[in-house]
Amino acid sequence: MGNSLKSANFLLESRIADAAQGNSAALYDLGVCYQTGTAGAGIDLIEAHKWFNLAAVAGLSQAQDARSEVAEDMTAREIATAQAAARAWLGMTRARAA
Repeated sequence: MGNSLKSANFLLESRIADAAQGNSAALYDLGVCYQTGTAGAGIDLIEAHKWFNLAAVAGLSQAQDARSEVAEDMTAREIATAQAAARAWLGMTRARAA
């Protein structure tokens, strides 16, 4: 694995760790990573929608716009999958906090 790939994966993993702590900027950043395919993430609109949705729930207004933008290129089934993944993430992080 090249150094740039290692550092990209580290960035992605560190943002996921920050997101698990409820960091809304990290949630948004993850959405951007999956929307654009940066920081070691492949382009995955379902994942992007999930992270933007979580950032929007956390109160980040620009995440609402980003979520809507991503949703324009998704099917209803993909959006439902993303919403289910967001609910699962919330359930998992809340269970850890308890």
